Parts: sequence; structure tokens; C-alpha cells
Amino acid sequence: MVHNILKDRPTKLFIFFCSFFVANALIAECIGGKIFSLEKLFGLPVHTFTVFGQSGLSFNLTCGVLLWPLEFVMTDIVNEYYGPKAVKRISYIAVALISYAFIMFYVSLSVPPADFWIGSNADKGIPNMQVAFGGIFGQGMWIIIGSITAFLVSQLIDVAVFHRIKRATGEKHVWLRATGSTVISQLIDSFIVLFIAFKLGNNWSWQLVLAVCVVNYIYKFTVAILLTPVIYLIEGRIESYLGKDTAARMKEAAMGKSAE
Repeated sequence: MVHNILKDRPTKLFIFFCSFFVANALIAECIGGKIFSLEKLFGLPVHTFTVFGQSGLSFNLTCGVLLWPLEFVMTDIVNEYYGPKAVKRISYIAVALISYAFIMFYVSLSVPPADFWIGSNADKGIPNMQVAFGGIFGQGMWIIIGSITAFLVSQLIDVAVFHRIKRATGEKHVWLRATGSTVISQLIDSFIVLFIAFKLGNNWSWQLVLAVCVVNYIYKFTVAILLTPVIYLIEGRIESYLGKDTAARMKEAAMGKSAE
């Protein structure tokens, strides 16, 4: 029975998507503590600007944004072929495993370090490995809550918007439902994480929260547009792998689930 299940191509594809989705989300959370300069990444001079009266802003972004756009691409692909129930299921799995990972991070921070390990990388400019370890994995509780909440809410919104657009347009305009659902859900994601992590958790002013939200969203919106051709490429590969008839039946079933 297990052998037959694993031979089934739609099942194998779903296992791959689920694994990649969860791994990608977890990696994004782990690397999210580093802030990078988008301008410097592309070799451009750093210019500051003002948004909502908040001056001194530039495109300084968390490394997590390098991976989150892929998460929304995967959401749209799974939505297209497996339906909203499948997206919700892998989203809940991702949230549960991210929560588990953070619990394990805090457990690892709490266990006493070996004496030799603390100074083991002093010659590399890291005098205290325990402090360095805590700096990487010891994200604040408000940031964790904000990130997980934003992820889950934005996923559910992405599902709803995607299927509302698809019901209105049918099989046409893949770019509209994929990109449209992403740009809306990414806006919600950007606001929720900043509101919980920094307005509630660090008492940022509304001016600063909204200004940083705009900066983050400009990046996410731009990447969502740029990734639109990738969705067509992936769908083409999926239909080649599954066969057009199987892919068409899966799309019909996905829409049937959304109508239940």
C-alpha cells in the first residue's frame, strides 16, 4: 500500500511541495535575525529617504525576505492543484514545526555550555560562543509571536483571495490570481509582524511602524511581480510531469474543494 502511494505522482509532488514549504519557512525564520542592505547587495549607493514623516530610511531588510517570496509562490502552486485545504494543512504544519524549533532553540540556550567551547573561537574574533549563539538563535518572544501570526494570517488570506479571483476569471489569467493574492497577503504579513513585534513588543510609534512597513512592502511587491514568470514555468513543469489530463482533473478538484 505504501509503495503504491509513493508511486502516485500527485502524491509524490505534494510531499515535495510540503517538505520544501516547511523547510523554506523554517530557514527563513532562522536567518531572519540578520539585517542586510539591499542597495549594497546590488552595489548601489545607500540613499536615505522619508516616508510618513519618518526620515533616515533605506532598504535595510531581514534576510528572511530572501526566502518568503518563494513561500507565497509555493502557496499559489499548491492552491492551484490541491486546493485551499492542502494549503491550510501545510501552513499549520509549518507553524507547528517553527514553534517546535523555537522551543528547542530556547532549550539549547538554557543548557550550560562546556567551558572549553565558550572561548573556542576567540582566535576568529568570537570571544564568547554562548553569547554569539544566543545572539543568533535567541530572538525575542514578541518577534517570534509576530512572525508566526503574520505567516499564518497571510497564508489564509492568500488562499481566500486566490480562489475568489479564480472563481471570477476561471482558468485564465494565472498571473492575476497568483500575483494578486501574493501582493495582498504580503501587505498584511508586513503590517502584522511589525505591529506585534515592534509596536506591541517595543513600543514603536505608529509613524515608524507604517514607514518601515512601506519599505518592506515595496521590496515584497517588486519581488512578487518579478517572480510571476516563475509560476508559469513551474506550472508548465508540473503539467509535463503529471500529464495534462491529470493536472486538469486536479485543478477542477481544487476548485470543487473551495466551493464546499
